Amino acid sequence: MPDVSTSSPTRPSAPAGSPADASPGPAELLEFARRTAADAALVDSLPLDPEGRTWLRLEGPGGSEAWLIGWPPGTGTGWHDHGGSHGAFVTAAGELREQSLAARLPTEGWKTLELADDVDRERPLPAGQGRAFGPHHVHEVLNTSTERHAVSVHAYYPPLPLMRRYSRTGQVLRLEQVELPGEWE
Repeated sequence: MPDVSTSSPTRPSAPAGSPADASPGPAELLEFARRTAADAALVDSLPLDPEGRTWLRLEGPGGSEAWLIGWPPGTGTGWHDHGGSHGAFVTAAGELREQSLAARLPTEGWKTLELADDVDRERPLPAGQGRAFGPHHVHEVLNTSTERHAVSVHAYYPPLPLMRRYSRTGQVLRLEQVELPGEWE
């Protein structure tokens, strides 16, 4: 079954006293993701599908794009970037694992790159933990559990203009596809 999008009312995006038009940085997006991940009623309201990821679009702070995402056991994103947006995500339930590259990749003019031996980073992200990242972040996010769903909150600013998808074999990273917003919503 394909991934499923769910409609629902959005939650308030910014704490009281925050300027509504301020552009949020990675730290603000991480704080939003933490607050939202702690909202048990919202997390529990996400329908979980046994075969495909589910998601609910949220109102992020300062015009950011935000999502609540359900991850069935054994699912992941594949290697990707965020088209120049910075962002943050926090695991709300279960545990996710992030594999990322500690290197700034060129965004244009290549199809295949050979990665240095020391660029790989991996981190477990149990419930309540997350991370912020800059506009050149390349990673994949996985639910490695064979039995339990995971749920997470993600926020990006500016809203994702595109996502680049990559394949990886050993130290070789290959650009496979560029997706525009209507192709993943």
